[in-house]
Parts: sequence; structure tokens; C-alpha cells
Amino acid sequence: MEAGITAVIWDILIVGAGPAGLAAAVNGRIRGKRVLLLGAEKGSERLKKAPEIRNYPGFSSVSGEELLERFLNHALDLGAVLETGRVENIYPGKEFSVVTRDNRVFRSRSVILATGVRQARLLPGEKELLGRGLGYCATCDGPLYRGKKVAVIGETPEAEQDVDFLAEICSAVYYFPAYKGEVRVDPRINVRRERPLAVVGEERVRGLSLADGELPVDGVFIIREVALAGQLVAGLQISEGAIVVGRSMETNIPGIFAAGDCTGKPYQVGKAVGEGLTAALSAVAYLDGRAGARG
Repeated sequence: MEAGITAVIWDILIVGAGPAGLAAAVNGRIRGKRVLLLGAEKGSERLKKAPEIRNYPGFSSVSGEELLERFLNHALDLGAVLETGRVENIYPGKEFSVVTRDNRVFRSRSVILATGVRQARLLPGEKELLGRGLGYCATCDGPLYRGKKVAVIGETPEAEQDVDFLAEICSAVYYFPAYKGEVRVDPRINVRRERPLAVVGEERVRGLSLADGELPVDGVFIIREVALAGQLVAGLQISEGAIVVGRSMETNIPGIFAAGDCTGKPYQVGKAVGEGLTAALSAVAYLDGRAGARG
């Protein structure tokens, strides 16, 4: 990573480096804005695996991998910066603070969500108890549970880092790995191979519902392979699993825009590219409007 890159205040920070994110980066750079692409992976795995695409204008037949490479090279040639990082939280303010899983913090005057789509089945009680004993970032919120009992549901081996951290500060840590393979964690951690049925509690988390009864804990962390869009930004409007946007790709939070599969069907490259372009133009207009107001 470039020295000092996290200290830069970007004009447009794009979460996701698939077709929508790359199209947004191209158009943001053409308008002279400082653009950072921040994604858990380079490009889009779904597009890379497409053997042939025949409905993208200008290409009678092209592989997904080739099309993605062209998109990426175009954005980078124009000066967009690409960083690999799994975004955990986005906090509004004078500028947006974008926090990655490895605790890097990037600041930007606007944000475009181009996170793609991932279906996830929420546990009963998860949505209702979010922020009231349930969270998605153990390294962020773990210190709140110092000396207390917590449970971690991990869908990826990366969650093992979180439970090891919690073992250092919590009185008891119960780990529920939801992936195959060997689990390598601190010996103080109680590893349970069963799948929790629900998060229970009224005003706050009281515990986890298991097949053989209730496990009382003070806090629950759910570590998913890819964070859902609704988990990234508090208060972001979601409907049927998709980010709600207007025709200018604006969300209900000023300065945050969204594009591509994360805004809903159809899941097509052409739609993603068009929305990415629109989101970038809207972000530019938002930034120029703020500059004009200050002037």
C-alpha cells in the first residue's frame, strides 16, 4: 500500500471493484475527482467465471474475464487507485470514515456502494437486536464486553482472528464455525459445531437459542464472508435485500450512492455499468454542490 494513502481525503470512495464500481471510477476520474476503489477482491468473481457474454453492446462475444480486465485497465489508466480491503463499517460525518477489517480507516467526501449481491439468511432476532448486544465487528466492539461472555458465529476462517482477540479480554468465548475444515483458535475458546437457531433477548441480547436449550451470553458477533450492505451503514434503507435508490442512484443518506447488483434486479453487466456511470455523475454533482455552498 502506498505510504500515507489512508491519510488522503478522497473525493469518491467506491466500495466494490466489479463492473458498477469500475464504471463509476472511470467517470469519476474523467470529471477530475480523486477516486479510490476499495474491494474485498479484485474485480467480480461472478463476472470472471462467465465463459461468454453476448449481450454487452460493442462486444458480440467476450469472456467475463476479458471484459473485466478491460474495465479495470481503463479505470487504472485514468488514475483511479485500487486497494484490497474488506469494508466493515462506514461512518458519516464531515467526511465519511470507511473502516476495513484490518482496522485501516479511509476518509472520503462521498461514497458509492457497488458491493454486488449476496443472499444471506438472517438469524431470527438478528435484525431486532442489532446494536443491542449484536454486532458484526469483534475488533471494533469487543472491548465493550471485557470480562463478559460472548458468542461468535463465523462463516469464514477469518473469524478465527476475531475469536482469538476476544479470548484475551472476555471471560468466556463460544465459537460456532459455519465452515468446513480444521478450526485453529486459542485453547480457551469453546468451539461448538452446531448451528444456532436464533439470537434471543428483548431490549438486549440475552443469549443464543440452541437445539438443546439456551446459551446465555452478553454479546453476539456474526462474522460473514461478505458484509451485507445494510450492515455497512447504519440507517441505510434496504428493501427485499436491495439498497433503495432514486433515479440518480442516491440513497437515503446524503453523499452515499449505490450502483449495480446491490440495488436489485436485473443482474446484468450493462445495467451495472449504466448505474455506476450515473452514481459517479451524481457524486460529482453532490461534491460540486458542497463546494459551491462553501464558496
